[in-house]
Amino acid sequence: MINIQNLKKYFGEIKAVDGISFNVQQGEMFGLVGPDGAGKTTTIKILCGLLNPESGNATLFEKDLKKEREIIQKEIGYLSQKFSLYGDLTVDENIQFIAQIHNIKNFKQRRDELLEFTRLKPFRDRQAEKLSGGMKQKLALACSLIHKPKIIFLDEPTTGVDPVSRRDFWKILSKLLQDRITIFMSTPYLDEAERCNRIALMNKGKLIAVDSPAQIKNSMGKQVVEIVSSPIREAYKIIKEQSGFEVQIFGDRINVVVSNYETDYPKIEQLLNSKNIQINDNRLITPTLENVFIHLIKEAS
Repeated sequence: MINIQNLKKYFGEIKAVDGISFNVQQGEMFGLVGPDGAGKTTTIKILCGLLNPESGNATLFEKDLKKEREIIQKEIGYLSQKFSLYGDLTVDENIQFIAQIHNIKNFKQRRDELLEFTRLKPFRDRQAEKLSGGMKQKLALACSLIHKPKIIFLDEPTTGVDPVSRRDFWKILSKLLQDRITIFMSTPYLDEAERCNRIALMNKGKLIAVDSPAQIKNSMGKQVVEIVSSPIREAYKIIKEQSGFEVQIFGDRINVVVSNYETDYPKIEQLLNSKNIQINDNRLITPTLENVFIHLIKEAS
């Protein structure tokens, strides 16, 4: 459904998208994952025909984005980071307005289906500006689906949304996949990335891995030791500066990336003990996407 070859987009000296290539299959949920400034939004805007790339090629359902942009735009839906609908219009009126833009005349049945689907039916007469953050995202999603797109692009759809609405949103996306709609989403949340069929890890305009979440985690080829110690920040600093091991801190726990637990952990234990750092617990854990992402970034730098 989507094929990208060596796509580049620069803003002055900033390489927002720096020669990326990947493809997305029909009916797949594909996640573009990375921190702010990674190039996720720029990539989505290019694929939606809102920005022109410096170079490279992109096709959507085998249509060339440069040559058939208008045809492609009629077949895709786009949910932007910021709520961009009309606050003084009601839920019903916003959907009607978007339907008319897409020249859909008999939209009322489809609108009712989407309101039922997103659980917005009780709020159909409420002005959009008076909706909660989660409801606004559901309305934006309903509007992006009114014309039955083949691909829907979601740019960080759950950022700033409360946990309950975030869970509801994911239930809605799961139902869309059952209808074979291709979902292309960006997210800074690695727990959300776990839900995708495949993901692309992106940093500073470049892709550092493209595969299923499970395969990316398996590709690390390292072990991760989780250590609970006191004081935690002092332990982190000592391991980082004096051990040679890669170390990551998560709240009250330290993750140390090692080649072999049996031979490497005793070295860490000896180092911390020599600095009067108390180890309360340690265990070998399965690497998380966060472990792998940080590891890959450090290896690439």
